[in-house]
Amino acid sequence: MSNAYGIDLGTNNLKIYDNSNDTILNISNTIAIVDDNQMYSYGDDAFSMYEKAPDNIEVSFPISSGVIADFDNMQTMLFKILESDLGARLKNADIIVAVPTDITEVEKKAFQDLFIKSKTRVRNIRLCEKPIADALGIGLDVTEPTGVMVVDIGADTTEISVVSLGGIVQTQLLEFGGNLLDESIVTHLRRKFNLLIGMKTAKQLKENIGAAKEGKDLKAKIVGRNVVSGLPTEFEVESDEVFAGIKADLSNICGAVKRSLEKVPPELAKDIVHSGIYLTGGGANLADLADFFNEETGIKVNVVDNSSETVVKGLNLVASEDKYKKFGFMMQSRILG
Repeated sequence: MSNAYGIDLGTNNLKIYDNSNDTILNISNTIAIVDDNQMYSYGDDAFSMYEKAPDNIEVSFPISSGVIADFDNMQTMLFKILESDLGARLKNADIIVAVPTDITEVEKKAFQDLFIKSKTRVRNIRLCEKPIADALGIGLDVTEPTGVMVVDIGADTTEISVVSLGGIVQTQLLEFGGNLLDESIVTHLRRKFNLLIGMKTAKQLKENIGAAKEGKDLKAKIVGRNVVSGLPTEFEVESDEVFAGIKADLSNICGAVKRSLEKVPPELAKDIVHSGIYLTGGGANLADLADFFNEETGIKVNVVDNSSETVVKGLNLVASEDKYKKFGFMMQSRILG
């Protein structure tokens, strides 16, 4: 059996499944560039420099809104991670990469070109649509005639999909996700308390004391800058203030889910009511999110364990099990049809 690698290129995190030792590498999808074109650092080390680096070092995220925004740096970092961090044996390997469904054919092909336009001679490079990989990674058999709704809340995007009989019945890609919640926390604290904080601090507040409900009675001390005095200050934030900042965004995501449910054919809707909505992606880890969605939709909501890694787990099944190999495709064959 040849080496196989499943790759999920997320905005905030890059996940790689290595079948040779049955492990998943989950690393920040961040690169630090010095002097405009030299890679200074990557991964978690580069992310630790975010919002702290001097002017001559640019810290960036090569994936934006679910697509490759910086091809060269994404390719450089990906092969560095594969070769140095994983010790991957890429020659004659099988590669399968997850792609969002609701993007252009050209944008999908860019994921494939990361390997085609490299010096590495892999055996196969295939793509797999994220909702399919997501459902497989949850443990669902997508070949069955049963409707499944998966809501993948990523950093920059939220993908709402209904899958049945091995196909995607409907899908919608929203261009906002967990990062927008962080921005809303920053905006709320500035407006209400004249306190300016960074995105990393907002993300920590969301993860540590944030919730999709009021009344959690959690607090966290942070350091920000007072907009009026211009001086650094320590401030204690309550969980209800985090909720106040993100409530509108959560309602927008939930509203999109409800609009998708309205379009689902009745027989598939019955399946979804029976099995519930599945929440995946890093954003699914927000406390009480399932309860929030349940109250808004009236449908049972399942939050998947290790929700940020379901896609890459599904890619492993597409790469290794004959039953699911048909879900991997090449762009050329699809275009030629």
